Amino acid sequence: MTATAKPLAQDPIAQARRHWDEHGWGDAADGMAAVTAVMRTSQILFTRVETVLKPFGLTFSRFELLALLSFTASGALPMAKAGARLQVHPTSVTNTVDRLEQAGLAERRSHPSDGRTVLVGITPAGRELVPLAAAALNAEVFSRPGFGQQDLTDLTDILTRFRRRAGDFDESAG
Repeated sequence: MTATAKPLAQDPIAQARRHWDEHGWGDAADGMAAVTAVMRTSQILFTRVETVLKPFGLTFSRFELLALLSFTASGALPMAKAGARLQVHPTSVTNTVDRLEQAGLAERRSHPSDGRTVLVGITPAGRELVPLAAAALNAEVFSRPGFGQQDLTDLTDILTRFRRRAGDFDESAG
């Protein structure tokens, strides 16, 4: 499944790269093509993931939060810590938790020893849903993402190096 109903006759990124060269921006053409290709690939994969999660009433951000909570021993995390682990803005965490609460999949709780901290916890319904949604994602997207095994290894290595250099994480800190 792709994000477009009908494949295009030409690769628009290759076409854009040629235009970059023609306009005298050749020194940036490879970078533009790579960045644009990564962004388009992200759109295609995001669409696939969202399509798989829709029957479960989830978006990827809601699934990510539920999965994160399901991996914790207590089933709960401070909202700020959940946002940091998912690398999203506090407003996004609040909106995601609001939607999960409306669906009965998560709930806000008071922290037992810190009155300023709000915990988000997974409900029994959320715990039941995570493995079902994960199984669907594994079967329909993650087990066959459209890359060969060596490509997956290389791509993960390349993107990990990029993320590290961009300051996305610091392995020496943890």
